[in-house]
Amino acid sequence: MTVSIYNNSSFTDTPYGLQLRQTFATAGTFSVTGIPAGTNRIYAVVIGGGGAGSSQTTGGGGGGGAGGYSQGWTYVSNTVTVGAGGTGSSTAGAGNNGNPSIYGMVMAGGGNGGAANTAGGGAAGATTATTFSSTPSYTGAPSAGGSGGALGYASNGGAIGFGAGAGVSTGGGGGSTTVTGTVTVGAGGRGLITGGGGAAGTSGTGTGGNGGTGDFYAGGTGSTGTGTSFGGGGGGAGYTSVGANASANNGGNGGSGGGGGGGASTGGTAGSGGAGVVYLYY
Repeated sequence: MTVSIYNNSSFTDTPYGLQLRQTFATAGTFSVTGIPAGTNRIYAVVIGGGGAGSSQTTGGGGGGGAGGYSQGWTYVSNTVTVGAGGTGSSTAGAGNNGNPSIYGMVMAGGGNGGAANTAGGGAAGATTATTFSSTPSYTGAPSAGGSGGALGYASNGGAIGFGAGAGVSTGGGGGSTTVTGTVTVGAGGRGLITGGGGAAGTSGTGTGGNGGTGDFYAGGTGSTGTGTSFGGGGGGAGYTSVGANASANNGGNGGSGGGGGGGASTGGTAGSGGAGVVYLYY
């Protein structure tokens, strides 16, 4: 005896005809109410918070990586957590990581903050990225291997002075350790959710990297000028908004929906990552 799934009441869920019912776009943990009785499963789109850029005493910091992106069916849960973006700082060192978002069994990690050695932070996949390296996606797709410019579902941060590779979630651009002469540094990677640009801190003419260009929104532009008061990196495009432009030697904030913050040049304040977002369909 065979049973068709098309007339079997055990298989009534289908992605067709779903409507977006609830959106959670503020960082924190919240109660989920209003789901009709008898609803057994929810289709969730979950995005983690973006990483902050890094700051440097001399030279330019790396951009923060983008938050991860996950989607799929899950059991009904009465709570949801939206990850905050990493907070940008003027203290020299690695940027703060973004935080993961989760609903039921669908989870997306936070982007890694820009690295202390000025490489860009890695993009998140199913878990929060660590340092330069990205992490595997919720589908099991591997992180980008090798150099920072490699393509991956979640891409690595750019090597020092170089841009990040493309992907769904992308890493931040690498900042520069060069403190004299003309310096132009790497942008965040191109993708759905993108990392921030790296920074240039030089006594010559410095141009910070642009935030990554997203599928829906633009990244912020890096600043340019002569002297260490310029060269901040632009914020990466988030899933729901543009990345902010750099201001002087300060990095731009990442766009909401997981954009990575831009790196800061000498003595500036790095950009913060954008908060994550969770969409519930049923």
